[in-house]
Amino acid sequence: MENKEMSKRQVRKEQIRRKERQSRLIGIALISLGALFVAFLIIYPNIKPVDAVVTAPEASRPDADFNAAGDPEALITITEYSDFQCPYCRIFYERTETALMEQYVETGKAYFVYKSVGGFIGPESRDAAEASYCAGDQGKFWEMHDILFANQTGENVGAYDTRRLELMADEIGLDRSLYDDCMSSGKYSDLVEQDAKDATAAGIQATPSFLITYEVNGETQTRIIQGAQGIEVFAQEIEAALAEMGQ
Repeated sequence: MENKEMSKRQVRKEQIRRKERQSRLIGIALISLGALFVAFLIIYPNIKPVDAVVTAPEASRPDADFNAAGDPEALITITEYSDFQCPYCRIFYERTETALMEQYVETGKAYFVYKSVGGFIGPESRDAAEASYCAGDQGKFWEMHDILFANQTGENVGAYDTRRLELMADEIGLDRSLYDDCMSSGKYSDLVEQDAKDATAAGIQATPSFLITYEVNGETQTRIIQGAQGIEVFAQEIEAALAEMGQ
């Protein structure tokens, strides 16, 4: 009897040991699968195929200097507050900007400055803005500006993720080493943030918006144009400002 009881206890112990061993193996397998899944999530964005970028049409900006164009001594300054992910900002770029440059910037009547509104629409807005400034270090702010809008596909859908921004940098002929250093260091993160603060201080609530500033009798005057307006609206506001100045 005693031997039988011992045998039963041994069998039960062995069964318990087997279950514990199986549980440990299952636990290890689950942990391993979880680690592999996390690794996949980290690695996949860097190995997944990236669509080719669209080349932007050539555009001329007179006296381009970093994010500005025209004569900084012009009587009128037009500051665009924009977001590279904003579809209406793209519409302004495609339909109105060229005429504005030709009629008022090239003629010396207005000085034009482009500013972002930080991460107004989302993180890709901020990344794209920083990329444009990093391109500006190499004298190609406007080339990056144009190719960013040419490749706009939606809001925070990966159009301006790191790898696509790098492809755009290559497409416009940037020195990738200098560009990569600029982006990885966050060199222009503060400037992008300041752009957003400037927009708020100016009462900007939507993109694109345009702040027209000029002086009358030594006092700064402002006008704001909201939305992707046609050249007629800009002409009306600019001519009214020039008339105020007696021009």
